[in-house]
Amino acid sequence: MMFSRIRSDHAGAAVARPPLSVFRRVASVRLSIGGWLGAVLVALALFVALFAPWLAPHQVGTIVSQDLYGPISVKTPLGTDYLGRDMLSRIIEGTRLTVLLALASALLSAIVGTLLGLLAAVSGPAVDEPLSRLLDAFTSIPSKMFALMFVAALGSSLTLLVLTAAVSYMPGSYRIARALAVNIGTSEYVQVARSRGEGVLYIACTEMLPNMIHPMLTDTGLRFTFIVLLLSSLSFLGLGVQPPYADLGSLVRENMTGLGEGTPVVIFPALAIAMLTIGVNLLVDGLPRRGRRMAKKSGGRA
Repeated sequence: MMFSRIRSDHAGAAVARPPLSVFRRVASVRLSIGGWLGAVLVALALFVALFAPWLAPHQVGTIVSQDLYGPISVKTPLGTDYLGRDMLSRIIEGTRLTVLLALASALLSAIVGTLLGLLAAVSGPAVDEPLSRLLDAFTSIPSKMFALMFVAALGSSLTLLVLTAAVSYMPGSYRIARALAVNIGTSEYVQVARSRGEGVLYIACTEMLPNMIHPMLTDTGLRFTFIVLLLSSLSFLGLGVQPPYADLGSLVRENMTGLGEGTPVVIFPALAIAMLTIGVNLLVDGLPRRGRRMAKKSGGRA
């Protein structure tokens, strides 16, 4: 953790150096070789997610061949699915939906968890104790069991899937954010800010939050991986993304009958899931060691 040091101005009075801004801290992250490999894979997935409509060689729902589970060819580089649709186009669109849903869920859980963690840390036991005990009790419910119950009861729209995944992993983000905020609250520069008479909001947003960015980024990356696997599992069970939409988990389920015919189309969406999760994990492992350790201590539910 980088602490603000005390320096003297021209008059000799000691003033606190303001902490680095959030954007400067993000830009200062240094990656290992594995981290750069993971960053390339993640950047590729984000590129596909942003430009999927222009990258797909065919319309996603268009039947391009009369051959079901057709072979790999120039027209269909990854073959065709169980209806004769281009598998490459389906995987590009499925990657887009998987990345967007998981990213929205991970960001939502991280933002809400971080805000609640800061609130608990600066508000004292009156807020901290009941909020922490409530979220600890919620953490005891396995994420997949909670998601299955939630989706089975309320349906599986895209918005509901995002909310389900975000609520499932928000308590873990809260735990690590609270732990970081409590530790930072005892730091020298925070005590200086309190002695200057700064308000709670200023201390939380200006003194604490910038010093939590690296660990929280790492934690968000880990939860992104968990959410990708959760959403893919739900779709594989038929409770996730519903037609006409399809994510990578749905593509695996749709083409399972192709295994008996020896077609490779069922393998390609599974490989896309693996590349996405491996890329995020490599990127997370390449982040600064302290941030990685703090994130892994949060015990995110898989």
